[in-house]
Amino acid sequence: MDHARKAIYNMFGGEPLSYTRFSLARQPDGDSSHVEMKLSAEDEDGGENGVIDHIHAQPVKPRKSNRHVCCVSSVAALVFLAGFLFGYLCFRARMPEPRECANGLEPCQNGQCVSMDVDEPVQPEGQVRGPEPEPMLYWSDLQNKLAEKLDGISFQPAIRKVSAASHEAGTGGDEDLANYIYSEFGSYKLDGVWKNEHYVRVQVPGSSPNVISLEVRGGIKETLDASKAYVAYSGTGNVAGKPVYANFGRREDFDTLRQKTIAVNGTVVLVRAGKIPFAEKVANAQELGAVGVLIFPSPADYRGLGENVAQFGHAHLGTGDPFTPGFPSFNHTQFPPAESSGLPRIPVQTISSSDANKLFRRMSGVACPSEWSGTFSTTCRLDSGDPAGVTVSLQVNNAFAERRILNIFGVIKGFEEPDRYVVVGAQRDSWGPGAVKSGVGTAILLELARAVTKLVKNDGYKPRRSLVFASWSAGDFGAVGATEWLEGYAATLHLKAFAYINLDSAVAGSGDFTFSASPMLKQLLKEAVANVKEPRLLGNALPQKEAPFRMDNAGFAFLAYSGIPSVSFGFTNMGGGEYPHLGTTEDTPDKLLSYFKSGDHLDTTVRAAAEIAGRMAVRMTHDHELYLDFSSYDAKLLDFLRKLLLYSKDLQGMGLHLRWLMVARGDFSRATNALKTTVRNTDLYNKVACRALNDRIMKVEYHFLSPYVSPRDAPLRHIFFGSGPHTVQALVDHLSLLKTNKSAVDEDLLRNQLALATWTIQGAANALAGDIWDIDNEF
Repeated sequence: MDHARKAIYNMFGGEPLSYTRFSLARQPDGDSSHVEMKLSAEDEDGGENGVIDHIHAQPVKPRKSNRHVCCVSSVAALVFLAGFLFGYLCFRARMPEPRECANGLEPCQNGQCVSMDVDEPVQPEGQVRGPEPEPMLYWSDLQNKLAEKLDGISFQPAIRKVSAASHEAGTGGDEDLANYIYSEFGSYKLDGVWKNEHYVRVQVPGSSPNVISLEVRGGIKETLDASKAYVAYSGTGNVAGKPVYANFGRREDFDTLRQKTIAVNGTVVLVRAGKIPFAEKVANAQELGAVGVLIFPSPADYRGLGENVAQFGHAHLGTGDPFTPGFPSFNHTQFPPAESSGLPRIPVQTISSSDANKLFRRMSGVACPSEWSGTFSTTCRLDSGDPAGVTVSLQVNNAFAERRILNIFGVIKGFEEPDRYVVVGAQRDSWGPGAVKSGVGTAILLELARAVTKLVKNDGYKPRRSLVFASWSAGDFGAVGATEWLEGYAATLHLKAFAYINLDSAVAGSGDFTFSASPMLKQLLKEAVANVKEPRLLGNALPQKEAPFRMDNAGFAFLAYSGIPSVSFGFTNMGGGEYPHLGTTEDTPDKLLSYFKSGDHLDTTVRAAAEIAGRMAVRMTHDHELYLDFSSYDAKLLDFLRKLLLYSKDLQGMGLHLRWLMVARGDFSRATNALKTTVRNTDLYNKVACRALNDRIMKVEYHFLSPYVSPRDAPLRHIFFGSGPHTVQALVDHLSLLKTNKSAVDEDLLRNQLALATWTIQGAANALAGDIWDIDNEF
């Protein structure tokens, strides 16, 4: 060791430095005393025990020398050189490996091939180099860019094109529009465009016109005009009976007639349009023994509609082709003959308000309640009042026809989960011009497809999930096109489609707003309507704008049949009433324009509707976590239980209780809270973990489809939004009989309804909880 140290010191031209000097004290005069210890090589050997046995301490005078300057400089140079080499190596390690072009010859710089030749490289013919991809856009940026894409667009040309010619489902006009939309989707350079073909049975006017006649005393007959419109899927034949007026034809309206001891059995029921679909009015009347139904638009509900105008509609209490219930209507299917239980057996016909007034003038019975009058030009009566009074004869000659319909689709594929998609759809067909019925929705659908495609192609947006744009046919016959598509892919759609946005009749006026939605999409809608130009006064008033889903709404089919969260919304005239010209020959672009200050005002409102739909669709493809409010059903279940608790004592008297139903609801609440915790603790940038989380979220709605009823016998299986004895509303209605008519209670049915509700809710809770080892309940 000593020899090595000496050699190092000799390299710098000096003798070994074997002194250590330190100050002991500072003298007042400024002089410093030092102790200098000489540790010579000889001294360091020490004694036998290795101890230094002589240390010399003596004052030393400082020596002047430049050797230490050279030493420090040399060490600093070595440190700098070592640091430079280390930094250079680290920088090289971070640099990407040089890439070659596809031909393997030229190097690649900045993503482009650089030719080694002096000449400029020649681009292959037809090859266009796209822009460099941008990083993921923030949601606020996407909102602004979407608004920019829609800004300045006039929707009126598309609305006029759709409503320019007749385009009833399955006709040449409908197919021409289908091909036009297919071509437009293709021109937008969507990732995929395709057609879906179905063969369905619809009902059309027969070779002989329908006839309505009034027979009074003395055999005098008066004929009402039944040639203006018709009701599809009506029963056919010739019936006659005394007239009875039942307001809107709701159950509560028929209860009012029963309280006034006015029988419905054997009568022809007259009801006014609105509040509920035609099919429900007919079903309620048929259940009480009516032999026929006449439907008319009241001036109180349809202001601005001509008094000689009748409406088109359908009477099928369901959705889709009624002759393939629960099954798809593809051409190659060979199902045995079947028909929906929702088809009426009695004739149904629509008449104008002027013809309804003619009938009221012939009635002389009990006066109507004031709220039933409907601003008629004559006195409102509930019945004929005289056994020998007026009799109504109704003859319906409608005929069935098989028609080929086309659904048109376009898709923008997601970059991370292309097999998950939100569907945006609009009805394309219409009986009559259909400016609002089909024109507005189709115009918005086309512009949204174009705008979102530009976000992806030009602005670098990379949706995580896919967007599917759908143009449905046969919507006027009960969302037939949409339902048949759902039935055709029932085994997989609930695993892939996580939301549906319906654009039908999205603009039917200005000044007010209405919507129908799954609870899981209400929060998304609330955020989507914020800051758009048109609904300035919505704010916290949005919940008051909600209306129940109508059965003929395509969103209803997605929700009640397939268990896919759905939303449908629209701008209406002040008061939220129905657009008076819907389903009539007056549903024209000019009539729609008359409800707006100007053409620009109409475009602004349609643009606002497009922006709302676009925000919802894009948001659900942007975020890592699916924007579905899975905890929203907590409140809905709690409200349901509160209604049942009103009958708790009555149930105890029958030996029944609500304990297990309350436990199921508690398990669901705990499962949602646990899932919230999982969301907070999940690394959403971990694609596997994020997908597993979204799997649980997107199945919440589906698990409210009752697994205990047949999709064929009861296709609308959703316990909150469906139709049938398995629904929670049917259970509440049945329980209400314990207070009003206990003898009408079917105890076996009641027990079955309680069991179905309990186990469906419990199943939803178990599915939401995740794996079976995470389930904690008392069952």
